[in-house]
Amino acid sequence: MPSVPRWIFLLALLTIAPRIIHAQAPAPAPPSVAEMAFRQKQYADAMTAVRSATGEKDRFYVLGNAAKLSLEQGNAAEAKAFAEELELLTPKFKGNWNYGNAIQDANIVLGRLALKAGDPATACQRLLAAGQSPGSPQMNSFGPNMTLAQELLAAGEKATFLAYLELCRKFWTMEGGRLNQWKKAAEENRPPNFGANLVY
Repeated sequence: MPSVPRWIFLLALLTIAPRIIHAQAPAPAPPSVAEMAFRQKQYADAMTAVRSATGEKDRFYVLGNAAKLSLEQGNAAEAKAFAEELELLTPKFKGNWNYGNAIQDANIVLGRLALKAGDPATACQRLLAAGQSPGSPQMNSFGPNMTLAQELLAAGEKATFLAYLELCRKFWTMEGGRLNQWKKAAEENRPPNFGANLVY
């Protein structure tokens, strides 16, 4: 069997080396013990708030946070139930300061669950529905929750991601250029730095 010329071997090595390096890139550091304890305390407080909320208006105020934290803690069925209840309640509170938050939170949670279930089309629809929120005191100042947008961008749904950014312009009056920064990063195939917008 003839030997492989050295230049072919080197060319092959140069071709696959970046893939090997990328595949062996270290995973993001897991949350610290203190951070995990803090998030678990937040979740416990959210569950207490849900149990204490007896009327529809009280539940309307606490279900969004409960749904997001339930999903973060891996309680998918609980998160789905809270988000669906919030979605049913929301039309009753149009004009309430929390109305825009509720539209966003229910759609973000249900969209993330759809994506986890292998249904990116529904997840994309949910993200665009979240972008139809009229905003809120929190969203107008601090901006949208970008968790579902980040996951869809990573899944290759760049067009939906960019469309969502444009929808967010109508309410995020204090975005300070961040939407353009995220758009530019996505267009250049770089992961945007969403910072605290993955927590809101």
